[in-house]
Amino acid sequence: MSGAGQLPGYDVPAVEAWLGEHVPSLRRPLTWTQLEGGHSNLTYRLEDAGGLLAVIRRPPLGELLPKAHDMAREWALIRALGPTPVPVPAALGFCEDPAVTGAKFYVMGHIDGHPLYNADDTRRYVPDNRREAMAHSFFDALADLHALDPDAIGLSDLGKKEDYVGRQVKTWYRSWTASVEHARLDDPRAHGLHDFFLAHTPDQGPARVVHGDYGVHNVLIGKSGVVEAVVDWEISTLGDPLADLAYALNVWPDPTDATPPAETAATSPPGFPSRTALARRYAERTGRDLSKLDFYVGFNRWKSACIVHGVYARYMAGQKSTEGVDLVALRASINRSLELAEEAVGRL
Repeated sequence: MSGAGQLPGYDVPAVEAWLGEHVPSLRRPLTWTQLEGGHSNLTYRLEDAGGLLAVIRRPPLGELLPKAHDMAREWALIRALGPTPVPVPAALGFCEDPAVTGAKFYVMGHIDGHPLYNADDTRRYVPDNRREAMAHSFFDALADLHALDPDAIGLSDLGKKEDYVGRQVKTWYRSWTASVEHARLDDPRAHGLHDFFLAHTPDQGPARVVHGDYGVHNVLIGKSGVVEAVVDWEISTLGDPLADLAYALNVWPDPTDATPPAETAATSPPGFPSRTALARRYAERTGRDLSKLDFYVGFNRWKSACIVHGVYARYMAGQKSTEGVDLVALRASINRSLELAEEAVGRL
């Protein structure tokens, strides 16, 4: 649609005036097309008078948690990573003045690619003969990210560098304990695993940028079937790269799994390397010791249980509508995540 008016979250004339001053490569008139996905952030594709494409992004409307939907953080990441081997969209402009349109926003280059949310997306965008290359490009991009010294690329103040796992364990344990009353669900495994993780946290080593939600839903797969860009950096921080790796690995199947992935999962179609092979590739590319990888696998499974437990508690407290929500499945998901966490630490 044409940008001549108002769009949810955007004062279009004011934003276009700002763009005219700060992103002169975009020539008006602009055509705005809403893009789906992106954690509810209001994201539009912009097409200028000459056919040049860009993407504009701001937080959703309404009251937000203090650190949620952090556009300044996303902007800092793509600007810092642009000159590195990590594939990110071009950083075009950042508006830190909420008076322009009610919130901070940024503009980045447009990437002709698609995230993978489910198996249908994979079959549509990644042909059988490109799936190995796609998986390799996915983990190579993560390895390239973890090879970077945050101090050298201007990201030394992205977050605390020490004790990433310890801080995460304490944060999500507080979430679990605070949610027990409303959820009417407690589990001794959640407490036992909390104690285990704090007592057995491996030495972290030098802090690296961790994406925090590195999955095939947060990369753009191009026409060649490989990763063209990593997106959605809003919860990125500094910490232990092996926690990032384990999170990324958890959705990839392996012949050793007792239960195959759901048929709808994006990584369920045939043709992908095994999780073991992908971990080995990351290790060879980075030189990192993965002998304690199962610690991080267990930690991520436990963290997932805590996250879903908090969501379940809000439903049970009546804070969110349960229409169309399978509460039994949510409860089962918590149980399954705790099972997988225990299995992982049991392998150590």
